[in-house]
Order: sequence, then structure tokens, then C-alpha cells
Amino acid sequence: MRIIIEKNYEEMSKTVMYQLLAKMYEDKKMNIAITAGSSPKRMYELLTEVIKDKREFPNVTFYNFDEIPYAKKQSEGVTISNLRRDFFTPANIPESMIHKLTPENFKEHDAYLRSVGGLDAIFLGIGGDGHFCGNLPGTTKFGDETVEVFYPKELIDVMAGEVGGMDELTPSYFTMGPRAVMNVKEVVMFATGKKKANIIKEAMFGPVSETCPSSIFQLHPNFTLILDEEAASEIKELL
Repeated sequence: MRIIIEKNYEEMSKTVMYQLLAKMYEDKKMNIAITAGSSPKRMYELLTEVIKDKREFPNVTFYNFDEIPYAKKQSEGVTISNLRRDFFTPANIPESMIHKLTPENFKEHDAYLRSVGGLDAIFLGIGGDGHFCGNLPGTTKFGDETVEVFYPKELIDVMAGEVGGMDELTPSYFTMGPRAVMNVKEVVMFATGKKKANIIKEAMFGPVSETCPSSIFQLHPNFTLILDEEAASEIKELL
């Protein structure tokens, strides 16, 4: 495990951006899964400034690693829609560089990834409960590849908020499971803020357990954790 601690959110975002940009500049085919959400917003702004209309990246394919579909809205799911809003559209990423995980193709997703040589890197965050991708405690097992997850009762209200109301909530969402993510050649996780400090300590220095899904990354051979000082405040004495 490699841990990088930056002063604040801005500096952390720059470091994550440089990590992603380095992958994009590799002189070979690169399959990269990236995250939506609030934590990467500034990173995507910085990356867009660097790459927009300046060069093409024909060897790069971007993937979403989970998807939350809408029940009625005739549109793409929550994750890919947010990635388009925050990165793909502002940076003029062409459709040829995007491969979507969808409810229609999730059963073939792992086989497809194997057919293209696997994912070279995945950039993801960590939830306050230790989840990554759609792997919340109690929803998936460490041995799962890409799966359909049916919402437990305690998640229904939260997920209804994600899709804009109960009438848009489907019974399930789709995610790369822990086994699928552990097959990725390099994992880059990043987190910001004091609210993530306790779970970072538990996930990275506590027992490896499905009750804290991100703890599995203690076992990954090429794992990088990028934090700002607040997110790292509970682990500094352990380094």
C-alpha cells in the first residue's frame, strides 16, 4: 500500500489528476474505470483544463464501474450521466473512448473486460461506511464479480434521493463486485475531509472484513491511497 497525503482538497485533486493523466499518456491501450460523485469534481475540472481540445487519446477507454438506473426516465443511468456532466462532456471525450456498464450488459461485463486485457487502473472513492463502487456492507461478498444488487430496506430512501424520487427507483443497481475490482491491475483510492478519517483508519489498518468492504484493498498488490490532511488525521501516527 502506498499512501500519499496532501495539504488540502485542492492539492489532493491535483495529485489524483496527475495520476490519472499519467495513465492516459501511456503509449499503449489503457482501460481505466473512473468514479462519479462529489470528491472527484475538482479533479475533473483540473483534468479538463489540461486536455480539452489539446490532444487525442486514442488508446484510452473509460469505464463506469457501477450504475443506478432510472425506472421511468428515458435516459442513461445516474453514474454515466454524472460522468458526462462532470468530465466527458466538458472535456469533449468522444463516445469511442467510453464503454458503459449497463443493466443490459452487466452479465457479460467481466468476460468483456477479460477479452480486452482487463482494467489497467480504477480510480474510486470510499464511503463513510467503508463502501467502494456499489459494494456497501451487507450487499456483496468479497468473491463477487459484476453483480446486480437488490436494495436492502435501509437503503431505499437514500437511493430514491439519488434518482429523484421513489417513482424513479428501480429494485436494484449494478456494480463491479470486490473480486472484479481486485482483478484491476492498479487501484487508486482518494478521500477528502475529516468525516472520512475514521473509516480510512478502519479500512486500511483494521481487520479485513466484509463489514468494511474497502478493507480488502489491504490485500491488493498495487494500491495507492491519496488523502488530504483531514482525511489522514487518524492514521498519521500509524505511518
